[in-house]
Amino acid sequence: MSTPPRMPPRFVPTLTDVVHLPETAVLAEAQAAPPSAADQAPVPAPAEAPVAASPLPHGIEEYVVHRVMQRVDVVLDQRLREAIALVVQEQTRSMVPRLREEVEAVVRHAVYEAVAEELANGSNVS
Repeated sequence: MSTPPRMPPRFVPTLTDVVHLPETAVLAEAQAAPPSAADQAPVPAPAEAPVAASPLPHGIEEYVVHRVMQRVDVVLDQRLREAIALVVQEQTRSMVPRLREEVEAVVRHAVYEAVAEELANGSNVS
């Protein structure tokens, strides 16, 4: 009993084109110099770019994965820093009123105790 293949929902992207790269271009890219700092800058992906499912020469797949991971690492690091900074800033803003209340209460209590002691000592002096 075989079941017919299920169709994915229409919002799931599917591979529609297969891109065949010339072997010389792929090998030239693999043998290029190590990536510079400019190569690691985030590059926006084209909107609907299909992913190629072609067989690659040995080692190219690892090279491509390494390059992609370098770019992802740079972008992820930058975006995480921005997100964390935003959360810390928002938390600090929300803490300021509560901190002011606490400082005010501590100062008020310290002044109250100091005045009470002074009054107690002043009545003993007479």
